[in-house]
Amino acid sequence: MSANYDRAAAIAYARQWAHARNPAYYDFDALGGDCTNFISQCLYAGCGVMNRARDTGWYYSTIHDRSAAWSGVEYLYKFLTANTGQGPRATEMPLGYAQIGDVIQLSFDGTHFGHSLLVVETAPEILIAAHTDDSLDRPLSTYNYARARLLCIG
Repeated sequence: MSANYDRAAAIAYARQWAHARNPAYYDFDALGGDCTNFISQCLYAGCGVMNRARDTGWYYSTIHDRSAAWSGVEYLYKFLTANTGQGPRATEMPLGYAQIGDVIQLSFDGTHFGHSLLVVETAPEILIAAHTDDSLDRPLSTYNYARARLLCIG
């Protein structure tokens, strides 16, 4: 559960794998992007618990045995903000509330959210780790986005 979310473990995982791929997980770059898969890996490193509810959960065993929330931006948002079972939970908050280990999702067109990032630093500005356009310690301010939503874990 998110009450036991180890932010330092999530950040350590992000730092280890931001510019590489963990062979234990499928690389979704060829299927539209690996960003949310990477964020799910970071969250799992921080909480150590998956939610195996078949249609509404958040889990990964293989490319063919995983939840939509593991690798889909909108599905992850829905899972994190509605989860009442095992695994991480989140509340959407203004960016000013960001803490390390939180998730930011970006909308480039102002309507659809299509990119997930992990907050790895908050001062003097928000720095992120991400896959697809692999990044570590990248300032959020360098993204050209229309909208951002912060998902505060815990």
